[in-house]
Amino acid sequence: MADHYEVLGVDRDASPDEIKRAYRRLARQLHPDVNPGGDAAERFKEVTHAYDVLSDPRQRQEYDLGGQGQAGGFGFGDIFETFFGQGGRTGPKSRQERGQDALLRVEVDLEDVVFGTHRDLEIDTAVLCDVCHGACTQPGTSLATCDICHGTGQIQRAVRSLLGNVMTSTPCTVCRGYGTVIPHPCVNCAGQGRVRARTTIPVDIPAGVETGLRLQLAGMGEVGPAGGPNGDLYLEVKVRHHETFSRAGDDLLATLEVQMSDAILGTTATLESLDGPVDIDVRPGVQSAEVLTIPGRGITRLRGSGRGDLRIGVQVVTPTKLDGKERELIRQFASHKKPKPPQFAHFQQGLFTKLRDRFLGV
Repeated sequence: MADHYEVLGVDRDASPDEIKRAYRRLARQLHPDVNPGGDAAERFKEVTHAYDVLSDPRQRQEYDLGGQGQAGGFGFGDIFETFFGQGGRTGPKSRQERGQDALLRVEVDLEDVVFGTHRDLEIDTAVLCDVCHGACTQPGTSLATCDICHGTGQIQRAVRSLLGNVMTSTPCTVCRGYGTVIPHPCVNCAGQGRVRARTTIPVDIPAGVETGLRLQLAGMGEVGPAGGPNGDLYLEVKVRHHETFSRAGDDLLATLEVQMSDAILGTTATLESLDGPVDIDVRPGVQSAEVLTIPGRGITRLRGSGRGDLRIGVQVVTPTKLDGKERELIRQFASHKKPKPPQFAHFQQGLFTKLRDRFLGV
């Protein structure tokens, strides 16, 4: 980095007035209105930065002690913006802008998550005006050049500064920086090029989605002003609660109630799952909290291929009401088996905790 004193052409013990006079002299020589060359613009930046540092006592002291010095207060960026306009932009701005994104929440059933589903969603959004088709003017008319800024979108005015009178550029207040005006605005859209309307959007919701997931539908948001490009539509998914099945990743979970006699002798059953009947084989002597796994009957994976499993936790049901004959049969069974009396055993987790841990593979 060049030495700031050398850039301004002053001695290191120069007074603030000498630094200011040197800067004014160089800035007038290098001002873009006087010297439009690219080298002059770079030199002007360098001179301005040097003055920003050396004109501030604190920054000058820091620089003299070996620091780089940072422009503060009314610094280089402010001065450069004064000369070249806001953000360095030149010329009129376009009326066309990108439309805003939209967020829509959609609820689906767990059945829909297994294979995916299709929805036709009705939303209120901005659509292209069907009268002017984004031109903003009445049919047969067109935009007119602004008489105030003459199509530039900018108004120049002189402002007094350290450099004397300099020219600044600000957006034209008549055309709002567009460089054109609308003599005959479209009556359907009031010159906006778009209108609010209720429209139907077809959406394919993929399999495997879960609550909180957001799907991006590019270009399905509202149309921009003056027929600008559409924004995006985001769908936030919520999966409704199911009374029988729940979900763990790509697996479906369910609880199977098995009567005590079926648990002892074993049984088979055909039950309805989310996507049709499923055959279940309960082995003799099955215990509560055992998990039966039906491969490939879970949820289709959102990313990748294949499906998860259907995992069924067994709950053996002990009868609570027995008639005399049933009670006698149980006594005979107990007498024949000669079961051990109740006693403390190794600590085991409760049924539902055990089921949860087995479901989740803990």
